[in-house]
Amino acid sequence: MDEEILKGEIVNKLKGKKSLKTLLIIIVVLLAIIALNPIALIGAGERGVVLNWGAVSDTILDEGIHFRIPIQQKIIKMDVSTQKEEKDSSASSKDLQIVTTRIAVNYSLDPLKVNLIYQRFKNEQKERVVLPTIEEFVKKTTAKYTAEELITRRQEVKDDLRESIEESLSGSDILVEDIFITDFNFSEQFNLAIESKVTAEQSALEAKNKLEQVKFEAEQKITAAKAEAESIRIQAQAITQQGGKDYVQMKAVEKWDGKLPTQFVPGSAVPFLNLP
Repeated sequence: MDEEILKGEIVNKLKGKKSLKTLLIIIVVLLAIIALNPIALIGAGERGVVLNWGAVSDTILDEGIHFRIPIQQKIIKMDVSTQKEEKDSSASSKDLQIVTTRIAVNYSLDPLKVNLIYQRFKNEQKERVVLPTIEEFVKKTTAKYTAEELITRRQEVKDDLRESIEESLSGSDILVEDIFITDFNFSEQFNLAIESKVTAEQSALEAKNKLEQVKFEAEQKITAAKAEAESIRIQAQAITQQGGKDYVQMKAVEKWDGKLPTQFVPGSAVPFLNLP
């Protein structure tokens, strides 16, 4: 009986050791899987660049879950969503005025060529190409216009700048979506000169308006005088015709109050009645 109990305890110990060994093996396998990380998760707005033994391959992973070969393959995530860069840049205008311009550029990486972008810039495209390109073409574009034109032809300046930056960055497989000129700042002397010019133009415009008003009023008076002179001429002509009889009768009619006289002087006639 004691021998059977002893055998049972030995069997149970062996089973326990086997279970523990199995558990240890499972834990080691799980740790190895975690360490080797064979699963790659590419998030929204991202692409995955596959490196084989450190070399950039032609394979680009879309959003979702992907498997990789541990140790051999490495996945580099690249952001292909719209990114925004703002930069202040000082440059000289065509008339040698110092202009400080703040530019905002919205851009994104070409999703089909992120492997080439990584190969050239190693995910440092902002510092190595985007910001230097903005700086370069802000200076070139500013030099094409006078300081005043930078203000009055703002849309043309923006279109010119966008075309230049877009063409340059497209060579690096970076897509420009839009640019914004958020501010133009000039020297204090230039601002004072512009203010003086605007004041002078406003004063000139006010003087011109007053002159136009005087001319208009003078023309009105001339027109009224001509009308009055014409009226006098017509009246004078009427007086001279037929001894002025018709004109005198017309004036009498204008002044008559519409009442006939109540008393008549012998030999007088009723006004305006020409009886045969």
